[in-house]
Amino acid sequence: MARSRVITHPLSRRQILKGGSALGLGSAAALGLRPSWANPWGQSNVYSKGVEEGPEVALAIRRESIPIAGQQARPISINGTSPGPLIRLKEGQDAVLRVTNLLDEPTSIHWHGLILPPEMDGVPGVSFPGIAPGETFTYRFPVRQNGTYWYHSHSGLQEQLGHAGPLIIDAADREPFRYDREHVLLLTDWTFEEPTSVFRNLKTAEGYYNFQERTIADFFADVREKGFDATAEMRGMWAKMRMSSRDIADVTGSTYTYLLNGHSPEENWTALFKAGERVRLRVINGSAMSYFDMRIPGLKMTVVAADGQPVQPVPVDEFRIGVAETYDVLVAPEDDTAYTIFAEAMDRSGYARATLAPREGMAGEIPERRQIADRGMEAMAAHGMEGMADMAGMDHSNMQGMDDAGMAGMDHSSMSGMDHSGMAGMSDERSNMNANGMLAAGTAQPGSRYDQAGIGIDPSERRMLVYRDLKAFTPWPDRREPERELELHLTGNMERYIWSFDGKKFSEVTGPIHINKDERLRLILINDTMMEHPIHLHGMWMELENGQGELIPRKHTLNVKPGERVSALITADAEGSWAFHCHLLYHMDAGMFRVVKVS
Repeated sequence: MARSRVITHPLSRRQILKGGSALGLGSAAALGLRPSWANPWGQSNVYSKGVEEGPEVALAIRRESIPIAGQQARPISINGTSPGPLIRLKEGQDAVLRVTNLLDEPTSIHWHGLILPPEMDGVPGVSFPGIAPGETFTYRFPVRQNGTYWYHSHSGLQEQLGHAGPLIIDAADREPFRYDREHVLLLTDWTFEEPTSVFRNLKTAEGYYNFQERTIADFFADVREKGFDATAEMRGMWAKMRMSSRDIADVTGSTYTYLLNGHSPEENWTALFKAGERVRLRVINGSAMSYFDMRIPGLKMTVVAADGQPVQPVPVDEFRIGVAETYDVLVAPEDDTAYTIFAEAMDRSGYARATLAPREGMAGEIPERRQIADRGMEAMAAHGMEGMADMAGMDHSNMQGMDDAGMAGMDHSSMSGMDHSGMAGMSDERSNMNANGMLAAGTAQPGSRYDQAGIGIDPSERRMLVYRDLKAFTPWPDRREPERELELHLTGNMERYIWSFDGKKFSEVTGPIHINKDERLRLILINDTMMEHPIHLHGMWMELENGQGELIPRKHTLNVKPGERVSALITADAEGSWAFHCHLLYHMDAGMFRVVKVS
């Protein structure tokens, strides 16, 4: 196992003071910066599963017996660990990554968020044939970016078996923030069931893993709060859809053990610090199906990067991280005490946990658990329930029990410009048009809810990161207005467990989505389902139009809430075929996948 290291960034006193002030972490912490050789804490564990440093790295993939959460399991390992080792590259290198498949089935590695040639992207059937059993495939590509990323299999359901790991690219130049040491926090969800069994259960019974259904006590509590008629009407609507208002996650803690760097909550993996240091936490959601709400009770976090790209500092108490997203945060613990790193599953069925402490063997308290929330009006609106305000013209095709095939020829044009949350703000947004009659670049779409974190969050409880907060440090070089708009609907049928774009599963699509080389495009995503979807585009950045004008943030994965309309600008500068899909593993496998061809 490679030895972990502390990361230091020597600066002038003026730069240190300027950086400390900008990040709101205080000049005392900033002035505490010193080189690693002067820091006796320099051997802190950055990541507990080992480090492979580039530019040349060899990886061996096999399935073997490894203990997980106190039980013997048979995950997929990478160089003997599951999840895999931290791969560390440097911006400006030419990476050479040799991957040997010791499984009895084909495999692959996708370098999530990296801008590289399509044949190196690692998606079997799209850009390369995959890695056959016994074969070694060499990935070669120039490293043209820096930041926090990750890697995972794009073959079948292997990602659920632990075939994933963190990927860190150190910057060639100074980053816009400073820190004394860092830790990588990789969140995953592990099940002792075979992934094929999980998928079969989801296809067999809607809500198979949902053990948190409403009870008669919940009914009477609602009656006391809302009255009998309103409660009965709401229950009737959910019954009409043959769905539960507590359908928050398809796969839950009833089968999942939530892991942090491969460790269960009981194992209390510990990240070390020295009081007064500024610590960078690189948080990666490498799970198959789980959203997490991340907080460190007693510590303010300053978000400094999203999906590997620096953002202007945002002080928060908590942030929600969708599947495949990454966030970098800075913390500055001043006390000689243990803090709990707490990542609670969005459906509140479990949590991952670690400890941030000055010494091994310490443990912080587990914060009080929150109760599962109920889906509200926006989820019903996404299903086109009659009686929902301003929902005329809504697509009802993904109502439960309807034939998914009937969606193929559905006209979605009446939904263009619709605000699924009640048309609020449409007149204001529509007044901000460019010469082509489209919203000006960087303007938030009507129907977006970028100022909301999502279900189960009380904004009065603590300061929560929302998409509206994200603001790039510098504008994207391509400042052109979009030439056209591409609108896609996120569709599905929970009862039959079919997921799709525009009502068509990938197996029903006859060809790729075509984008012209170097075209400036606006991608509009409209979520017609009652579930969140983390949508990932390979090979190119998506510039999230969150209302920050020319400083809209660049992301590789966009979370789209139920009933929400989200848009992003794309510069199609990457010729070739690229995967485009929901990053919920079983949604992707059930059909929410397309190929984008740039030519």
